[in-house]
Amino acid sequence: MDLPRTFAIRESSHRLINPFTAEKMAALGRAIRPAPGTAMLDLACGKGEMLSTWARDHGTTGTGVDISTVFIAAARERAAELGVAGRVRFVHGDAAGHVADEPVGIASCIGATWIGGGAAGTVELLRRSLAPGGMMLVGEPYWRLDPPDQATVEGCYMSSKEDLFALPELLEHFQGLGCDVVEMVLADQDSWDRYSAAQWLNLRQWLDANPEDELYAELRAELDTAPVKHARYQREYLGWGVFALMDR
Repeated sequence: MDLPRTFAIRESSHRLINPFTAEKMAALGRAIRPAPGTAMLDLACGKGEMLSTWARDHGTTGTGVDISTVFIAAARERAAELGVAGRVRFVHGDAAGHVADEPVGIASCIGATWIGGGAAGTVELLRRSLAPGGMMLVGEPYWRLDPPDQATVEGCYMSSKEDLFALPELLEHFQGLGCDVVEMVLADQDSWDRYSAAQWLNLRQWLDANPEDELYAELRAELDTAPVKHARYQREYLGWGVFALMDR
């Protein structure tokens, strides 16, 4: 059970496996103000940057679950680097269906709502781990601009315009799930660049070092098209944010 190698190659230099910068992740922490000792569960936690930096900065504790052995190893190394290995732990496993052993104050899924079959299913999954009065954090894309054609939709890695909401409709969707939207921090074009453009150097360095690898042709073709695709479509049309939700 693991992610395909392509993910680890593309995101080899990333600490955040989403279009957030360290500054935006810190801004999210300051915005929701978790109390010291707050227990967190982060599903599809990637390299665990949120859990580790918030344990350092806010005194939280937590568990992260991710299917990638590479990402979990990096998360454990980061926790040790920041001196919080005793406050956070990382579990290799499928986050879909994972429920905390004890209710937590913050349950999150930052940019991987496929684990619940979409935002609605992920909110329902997070609720199963949430203590009364707790908060959910959901990272989700949305249409920043209305895509004018199918090429734009596919250039943003979607199959249909209906796959995403515009931002107002996404907030209404969360409300329709019985949630109050109590905060949000949104990616901007620069943070998209830092996420996407950093992958191009990772790809190029890997290609230079692995010319005989079975993935070479696939990743060479990706690097040939990714920069223009990002500039033409994703950077302009695709928004992304983390939304703080509380049950009504």
